[in-house]
Amino acid sequence: MGHNDKEVFIELCTIIDDDGEKEHNMVRQRGKLYEKNQMVVLTFEEQTEEKAWIKNFITIQPDKVTIKRTGNVMMNQQFHMQRATESVFKHPYGTMHMETFTSSITHQPLRTDQNGQLKIAYSVKLNGKEKRDHYLTLTYNEEGA
Repeated sequence: MGHNDKEVFIELCTIIDDDGEKEHNMVRQRGKLYEKNQMVVLTFEEQTEEKAWIKNFITIQPDKVTIKRTGNVMMNQQFHMQRATESVFKHPYGTMHMETFTSSITHQPLRTDQNGQLKIAYSVKLNGKEKRDHYLTLTYNEEGA
């Protein structure tokens, strides 16, 4: 990416609330942080239970967040405040149409005295089925901080 990247430690926690039944997922990985103007880009790789690798590319801007995943899973999900967005989610078991409605986005950039943190509350409908509420918390800090 360039001379502005920083090595960071990333913790990504997602909660899916399916009518009161909650599914928790946690990913902890080392990654890279790049900041330019009012844009923050985080990149990291994760390994699935099936030992396949997925590259994650998260772009945070004042008016939107984009999460792009490539590899065993492919997705380009966009989050715009109080708006619905559509995308396609591809994984080894098939392809699904995904409709995302974003309720809230809060972002606290990384500073020397505090972690960076992104929180998104949103709902997703897969293939037009019942919507499920999702809560994403992404925390990042410099290695060794």
